[in-house]
Amino acid sequence: MVKSQDIANDIAPARNFTFLLVPEFSMIAFTAAIEPLRGANREAGRQLYSWNVATLDGGEVKASNGVSVVADRAIKDIAAGGILLVCAGLSADKHADPEILNALRLQARRCEALGGVCTGSIVLARAGLLDGYRCTVHWEDLVSFSENFPELEITSRLYEIDRDRVTCSGGTAPLDMMIHFIALDHGRELATGVAELMVHHFAREAHEPQRLSILERTGVRHPKLLQAIALMEEAIELPVTLDQIAEGAGLSPRQMERLFQMHFQKTPSRYYLGLRLARARHLLGHTALPVVQVALATGFVSPAHFTKCYREAFGNTPSAERQAPVKARLALGKTSS
Repeated sequence: MVKSQDIANDIAPARNFTFLLVPEFSMIAFTAAIEPLRGANREAGRQLYSWNVATLDGGEVKASNGVSVVADRAIKDIAAGGILLVCAGLSADKHADPEILNALRLQARRCEALGGVCTGSIVLARAGLLDGYRCTVHWEDLVSFSENFPELEITSRLYEIDRDRVTCSGGTAPLDMMIHFIALDHGRELATGVAELMVHHFAREAHEPQRLSILERTGVRHPKLLQAIALMEEAIELPVTLDQIAEGAGLSPRQMERLFQMHFQKTPSRYYLGLRLARARHLLGHTALPVVQVALATGFVSPAHFTKCYREAFGNTPSAERQAPVKARLALGKTSS
């Protein structure tokens, strides 16, 4: 993305970031990106970084949590140079309308580097601005992002820096990315000081996983049960038999049955089905794949069987689910897994 600045050059101009906020952007990802810049200026005792906020029309925009942010300028008024980061969140595809895509294509020719935070990668991809670049996105959107843009080189890393493109997963990952940039620009000592200021005791590297481990997500500590769950998560599109999962985890089918009942109060088959249906629900909400293709992508050979299982889990058919607004789908709660 950017070359390291000479840390001894106290008169170097501040590096400027512009955060382009689209409706329903992730507030935590936005603030995790902007606060380390403030921290770097404070720790250094001078302005190393400057920043401003833009929207499509220069007006205020609401985050996914309902908080409104007032912009400094419209996207057309962004000055040349600097780094432009698109901050998105819920319904990124819906907000990637032709006007904002065209404006981004224009800005791509004028800025030093272009990037996306959280689901900002989806907006950039819709504009064709990630073609030929390595990129990442929030873990929840990895599968649908890959389905929608099969030609892109998509990773599951916390953040990706590929020449003049920067993409970052959501949550607190932008904090790690910005600390990395500060280290590149001004040295590790300042970056460490910023991390401490943010009470961020361990700045993660780009290659570290986005998601919590299965142990952390489930609270399960039995190593063989954890392995069984991992095998299920790895085989969504092409499900394997429960006997194969038990064998791969070093369990007998009876032992595996007992462990799932003890820890989750459900059978292994119900747990596995819940994982597949959760993936199907996400694909319905975040891709344009036909329902039949969603069924195949989650291991259902029969569309009728898929519809029956889906209705039992969520109280709605896949087709009807797709018609529901995103917020309504989210309000329905967790899956049966």
